[in-house]
Amino acid sequence: MKAIMFASVLTLDRKAVTDLKITDPYSIHRVVYSLFEDVRTEVEKLSGKASGIIYADQGGTVYGRQILILSNHVPLTCVDDQYGQVKTKKINKSFLNYDRYRFKVGVNPCQRNNKTRKLVPVKGRDAVAKWFAQRSEKSWGFSAGNAHLQVDNIEVLQFKGKKQRPITIAKASLQGILHVTDQEKFTQSFQQGIGRGRAFGCGLLQIVPQPDNPFNQ
Repeated sequence: MKAIMFASVLTLDRKAVTDLKITDPYSIHRVVYSLFEDVRTEVEKLSGKASGIIYADQGGTVYGRQILILSNHVPLTCVDDQYGQVKTKKINKSFLNYDRYRFKVGVNPCQRNNKTRKLVPVKGRDAVAKWFAQRSEKSWGFSAGNAHLQVDNIEVLQFKGKKQRPITIAKASLQGILHVTDQEKFTQSFQQGIGRGRAFGCGLLQIVPQPDNPFNQ
């Protein structure tokens, strides 16, 4: 089902980055979530219902930082000028009607050990690419296991979350061309994000439609 979704860009200048104490993934999480009202009931929170917010940090530069946000409800207000600005627009439902997209995404590549049942990170570019290709067809409604798939970067993020709880997340950045194989699953993947670590900047499919063109095959 295609819910009403909103795309926002949070732009922070250098002063805002300093004043908001943005130093790690949790501080970015804190700033992004502060822009939204939590529309979940207490029962929904306890049951693990998703917040309806996913985002992708575009990284810092000498000028500041940009964060892309996808949500099923609009930000409360624009950020005060001293803390940058938020620009929001509603996503047209027809945006998800294409068969092929160019994409970028940051994911948390992990799988459950059959013996210990613990989650373990997938290591190495080839292994991450294989994991992503398999998961995309099985769970996410698209095929991406082709010559266009690139694993650009793999990193381990270590930081402290709420109540100073230590958190470690493996994050891989990928890009390529995806072909939609299951429209319903693909729509859900776009709206809710893919994989684990979505509360800390993983899972947002950044997609650009690719109109039919024989040279794009």
